[in-house]
Amino acid sequence: MAVVATQIKKGQCISYKGESGIVLHLEHRTPGKGNALIMATIRSFQSGKTKDIRFASGDKVDLVMTERQKLEFSYSDPSGYHFMDPVTFDTVTLSEEMLGGITNLLIDALQVEVLYLDGKPVSVDPPSSVELKIAESAPGVKGDTANNPTKEATLETGLRVQVPLFCKPGDVIKVDSATCKYLSRV
Repeated sequence: MAVVATQIKKGQCISYKGESGIVLHLEHRTPGKGNALIMATIRSFQSGKTKDIRFASGDKVDLVMTERQKLEFSYSDPSGYHFMDPVTFDTVTLSEEMLGGITNLLIDALQVEVLYLDGKPVSVDPPSSVELKIAESAPGVKGDTANNPTKEATLETGLRVQVPLFCKPGDVIKVDSATCKYLSRV
């Protein structure tokens, strides 16, 4: 189904010039002279890379029909990362390449949204934040409170993040899925 570029929305899947992908970011620009244009950041399903595409307001873009499904992380082994459908209890195995940088966020029963194109998984989106336990960190230095100091902590999944000095092993913290940075203590 073809639509005008001005009708594209964030999260939609499109096909343009033989390549399909998901729209990650949109910005409508209206220069002082000339026609309006749309700047879109798109992650390609074929290559997995993101790129910026500029559309004129009258350009036609094909929408790609996809399905979204929520799956729960079960476990990982050398064959891949295994997720379970909470409704049918079917298991889906995804590769490390498919998951990108979110492998250090995966804990038991974490729900992710998997995007399917023609029955094949093409993209995995974690929740916006994940709660993880601090496995180890150095003790904070008492009295060192100038300039919002931080220390490195290793989380239960092996992810290393900078946390405030008051965080200690055993604490559960909230981590931003997009940046893998500390948000708050839970």
